[in-house]
Amino acid sequence: MYFSGSMNTNIVVAIDGYSSCGKSTLAKALSKKLHFIYVDSGAMYRAVALYFLRNNVDMTDHEQIAQALQNIHLNFHSRDYQTHIILNGEEVSEEIRLMPVSEKVAAVASLHQVRVEMVKQQQRMGKSSNIVMDGRDIGTAVFPHAQVKIFMTADPKIRAERRFKELAPKNPDLTLEEIFESLAHRDYQDTTRAESPLIRADDAIILDNTELTPDEQLQFVLDKVLPFVEQTK
Repeated sequence: MYFSGSMNTNIVVAIDGYSSCGKSTLAKALSKKLHFIYVDSGAMYRAVALYFLRNNVDMTDHEQIAQALQNIHLNFHSRDYQTHIILNGEEVSEEIRLMPVSEKVAAVASLHQVRVEMVKQQQRMGKSSNIVMDGRDIGTAVFPHAQVKIFMTADPKIRAERRFKELAPKNPDLTLEEIFESLAHRDYQDTTRAESPLIRADDAIILDNTELTPDEQLQFVLDKVLPFVEQTK
């Protein structure tokens, strides 16, 4: 666990869970509704994976990794109510969602050096603003004192279908079976890795959205967060 210091005085909503459960969709809607800052931790790791791919970083070479991390500068900016990630001055919001990055990101995110650097950046964001952050270890490693922790899950077949609908238009040769297998592999990597594995925090509220609409999910979480918002008024 990387957290140090006292409980955060700003409101932090930590949304963890499996890949393709709609964490980002929910986090964006929640941040917009509450006027909180949305921090897409997954996009940060994807951007690092993209940089590693572009620069042929050897993930077994600690010096190469350290040097790469010194050269990676990430920022977020909002446009048209959407959050976009900037890698060294270049917007890469779409490229980080393509399959080459998807296949690489779990391995990159499992690296201790990478996680330490990303968590430092994420914790800095949480000290300056009310935030909604989604990922896989937000409620356990990044913000263990978050006021609200949500753990999202859904039926694996439904998750694969959602991911397929998202990727198919730009990847015509992609099959649903490939997506299903990719998600299963990602789940295995996320839950068994030594570095901050995907686990539900003891105080996290489970949200199974297999049969829930986006509006129903949003209302579910709003009901958990609004009491804390009222306390700050």
